[in-house]
Amino acid sequence: MILGVHVSGAGKIYETLDIAHSLGCDTMQIFSRSPQSWRNGSQLADEDVKEFILRRKKFKINPVFIHISYLINLASPEARLYHGSIQAYIEDIHEAEKLGADYIVTHMGSHKETSEDAGIKRLIEALNKIIEGTQGSKVGILLENTSGSGSWLGYRFYHQHKILKGIKDKARVGLCLDTAHAYLAGYDLSAKAGLEKMIDEIEEMAGVKLIKLIHLNDAAGELGCHHDRHDHIGKGHIGMVGMKRIINHPKLKNIPMILETPKSTEDSDKKNLALVRKLRNK
Repeated sequence: MILGVHVSGAGKIYETLDIAHSLGCDTMQIFSRSPQSWRNGSQLADEDVKEFILRRKKFKINPVFIHISYLINLASPEARLYHGSIQAYIEDIHEAEKLGADYIVTHMGSHKETSEDAGIKRLIEALNKIIEGTQGSKVGILLENTSGSGSWLGYRFYHQHKILKGIKDKARVGLCLDTAHAYLAGYDLSAKAGLEKMIDEIEEMAGVKLIKLIHLNDAAGELGCHHDRHDHIGKGHIGMVGMKRIINHPKLKNIPMILETPKSTEDSDKKNLALVRKLRNK
């Protein structure tokens, strides 16, 4: 089982590896910069990058995922934000390359009350520019499903189908499956039939083999409410039985899993990780 958490990076970026190692993580996800701010030309110091690479090798944290900034919107109809997002994304891929990160995880953007088709068209064009602008990079791009709040794309897997169909060079593009987002978007992962229906849909629309990461989160909201709120493993509406079924599903169990569960107390991550390991069938 390849299991880890999203590690908050309040200090030096290499210190995130210390936290992941202390929790017994095999993998981890981080922000390479503040998720609520633009880069403003600042980059990671070379010595910090070097130390990150050394500690990752020492602790055997693999793979490493970087979550893109929440400000980036590759489906925006606003020209300044749209082009700025493309440039920021390219910069983030170059930085991820320096760190030796394996994947960048991204929400699929908001069409801002235009239309889903228009937003998807803009997103496809943006991704083609990003992939072309980072040719030779080994950093993969993972499209994360969303809960579907507001005008966010990605709450149904036919969105991913359309996007993948429009991407010219698909070699570096895969999927991130967020279990809480799926439930909140209307996929009933608390039930066996609901989980199988979602997996069948992903297989038809994109292919389960494209899932390179699972955000393993319980859902704090009701089924199909579209409000993006995560809960502790087994404490939400997917529930203990539903989470155990996901963790042990033969088509999902060997995919890296990252917890983005609430950090209510200092030991929340430790407790959630321990529970996931307990739920995993021996």
